[in-house]
Amino acid sequence: MSKFTATRLLWQRLDWPFIPDSEGDLLFLLDSSGSVSFYEFSRVKEFIRGLLRPFTFGPSDVQTSIIHISTVPTIEFPFDRYLSSGAVQQAIRDMQQLMGDTNTGKALSFAKEKFFTDEAGARVEVPKVLVWVTDGFSTDDISQPMQLLKDMGVTVFIISTGRGNYLELSAAASQPPEKHLYFVDVDDLPIITKELRDAIIDVIRAKRLRAVEITSSSFRLTWPRLLSSDTGYYVLEYAPADNPRRKLVKQVSGDHTGLFLSDLLPDTTYEVVLIPESNEHYIPPQTTRVTTLAGKTMTYVTVAPGKGQGPMVLGAIETHEEISPTRVLISESKPHSFRVSWAPTPDSVRSYQVLYGPLPGNSAKLLEVDGAHNSTVVENLAPNTTYLVTVAAIYKSGKEKALSAKACTQEGE
Repeated sequence: MSKFTATRLLWQRLDWPFIPDSEGDLLFLLDSSGSVSFYEFSRVKEFIRGLLRPFTFGPSDVQTSIIHISTVPTIEFPFDRYLSSGAVQQAIRDMQQLMGDTNTGKALSFAKEKFFTDEAGARVEVPKVLVWVTDGFSTDDISQPMQLLKDMGVTVFIISTGRGNYLELSAAASQPPEKHLYFVDVDDLPIITKELRDAIIDVIRAKRLRAVEITSSSFRLTWPRLLSSDTGYYVLEYAPADNPRRKLVKQVSGDHTGLFLSDLLPDTTYEVVLIPESNEHYIPPQTTRVTTLAGKTMTYVTVAPGKGQGPMVLGAIETHEEISPTRVLISESKPHSFRVSWAPTPDSVRSYQVLYGPLPGNSAKLLEVDGAHNSTVVENLAPNTTYLVTVAAIYKSGKEKALSAKACTQEGE
């Protein structure tokens, strides 16, 4: 069995060891509307259960909650309802789909106004994470309520299991989108489980001054609550490490736990110092070093064509590092074969693994392709059949990155 296939099976079946030293409120915004089939809803439930399985739950650890997206947003359970892994797993297993309209904007506004509050069991001193699982469609506006949540310091991850507007979703996710936005078929959700979980851990594990949402010209600083508006304020100093004379200073109220810095130089390491000025007792400064990303490139996302259709480009967005694959294209479709192409092909990739199988179904086959190649022909296929194709880049560092697309063989013998 290949490394990629073995990893995928482990993500689905392994009872992971618990993750220590994590503290945060993790909210799932789950599409429970009529645009989602019962099968898709059940697959998403299993994905969430697998994602949460290793965490330790409790008032000093991780708390989680779920809001249903429907005609009216509905709480499945508040943050402080279930304080053990077993209770959380059972609650998600018992969860039922509501149907109704896909009013995501209403659900986001509901989350902002009521859910990240004491009444809902949320804690003011811990990191906040929102995971929105969507089929890519909403009947109302999401931009304004999502921005208000991010302004509150909420880190937003988005998983789209459909063909949503890439530009709209990338703007809604925390930055940079390549680390906070996932496009994946509902049957292939286990592929992203570990990567998403690690990204969430990175947000909720740190109890120190740290930088998130790093781009070539900005980053967001977060820190634990050390003061209040009554007990003092913060002085923040930052400057390029190789040019400390360019130091800038900002003063921040004591009730803040984060600050967004912009107009920074690309590919530059900054020295950052947070000085708590308390009127009660001495609190030592916290420091960190942050390196902005290199210059900008363009990432294009393309989905596979349906029968008799050309490829569909969802959109383009600025990114700041070359990752692969960012595009998967199906072409030369015949009754028993089609060509799979991908881009880019950076030198950091050792090889590609192409996993393909018919939909619906559990069987899958694997092709190994050299890292210097950007396409392969998949053969011995059944005619007039829809296939799920996943291209995984195996980096020389050992990392893996995958992207999925659907393909259809032509009719014929």
